Amino acid sequence: MKDPVIMAIQNELSAMAEEKNAAFQQKLTPGLRPECFLGIRVPMLRAYAKRLMKTSPNDCEIFLQMLPHTYYDENMLHAILLAQLRDFDRCVEQVEHFLPHIDNWAVCDTLRPAVFKKHTEALLPKVRGWVVSDKTYTCRFGVGMLLSYYLDDKFSPEYLGWPADISSKEYYVNMMIAWYYATALAKQWESTIPYLEENRLPLWVHNKTIQKARESFRITQEQKEYLQGLKREWNL
Repeated sequence: MKDPVIMAIQNELSAMAEEKNAAFQQKLTPGLRPECFLGIRVPMLRAYAKRLMKTSPNDCEIFLQMLPHTYYDENMLHAILLAQLRDFDRCVEQVEHFLPHIDNWAVCDTLRPAVFKKHTEALLPKVRGWVVSDKTYTCRFGVGMLLSYYLDDKFSPEYLGWPADISSKEYYVNMMIAWYYATALAKQWESTIPYLEENRLPLWVHNKTIQKARESFRITQEQKEYLQGLKREWNL
C-alpha cells in the first residue's frame, strides 16, 4: 500500500498532467516506458516544488526518502526539490541518495543544487568520486558539476584531466564530456586546447567537442577555423 503522502503528491501531479506534452517528453528521453510520463511542464513543477517546500516541509522529506519513484515527473520534482535545499551537508547526502535512481539525462541535468556553488571546495572530493563512477548518470552528473562550477574562478588545469580519463561507451556520458570540453575551450582556451592538439580524448568525444565549440558564440572565428583543422578521421 502506498504512503498517503506519496499518494497525495501523485494526485497533485496527475492534476497537472498533459497528454501531448507527455508524448513530447518521451521522445526527448528514449528508453523509458510511455506510462512513466505524466507530461507536466517544468515551470509548473518548479512552482509546485516551491509551494510544497514552503507549506509542507514534512511531506517533502517523506517524498525525498521514498525511492524509487513511479513517474518521470516525480523524479523531475525530486531534482527540483533538491536544488532548493540550503544546508550543504544535507544536500550532498540527499543527492547521493538520489543519484542511483536517475535513469535519464533530463532529470540528471535538472539536478543543480544552488547551495553547491557556495561550497565548491568542500564539494570537490564528491565531484571527483562522481566523475569516476561506472553509473551512467552519476558520471554525467559529476562532469556536469565540473562544467557548472569549476571552469571560472574555481578552475584548476588538473580538473581537465578527470573527464579525459573516462572510458565509456555510453552516449549520455560522452556527450556531457564533449559539452564540458567545448565550454572549457570557451572559458579556458590555453589550458584546454592541448587536449585536442595532443589527441588526449577518445575520437568521438574529440570530434563532438570540436563541433560543439564551433557552434558556440563564445569561440572566435579564428579559433573555430583552427579547431576545424584538428578534426580526426575514423580509421576504417
